[in-house]
Amino acid sequence: MATIEISRSHALGIEDAKKRAEQLAKDLEGKLGITWSWEGEQIRFRADSGAAKGANGVVKVSASTVRVEIDLPFLLRAMKGMISGKVEERLNTLLA
Repeated sequence: MATIEISRSHALGIEDAKKRAEQLAKDLEGKLGITWSWEGEQIRFRADSGAAKGANGVVKVSASTVRVEIDLPFLLRAMKGMISGKVEERLNTLLA
């Protein structure tokens, strides 16, 4: 089960929402060193090294919502609030 779950509604259409979800993945890749790939309508990601080592998750895109689920390793769970806040802030900006 994910330790962070964030869902946002949008009115962008699925293709534009997918582009913005990909931008979120690219941002996380640059900042945290995650690796990611598309699997249908979702992006799977994981961090094998770096500050987020051990974290993994998914960004699920639909015609009306984008949902982010992140599993944090034990050592990062103390930072859950900060991590969640940063992801929410970036997601809100991308979907505005």
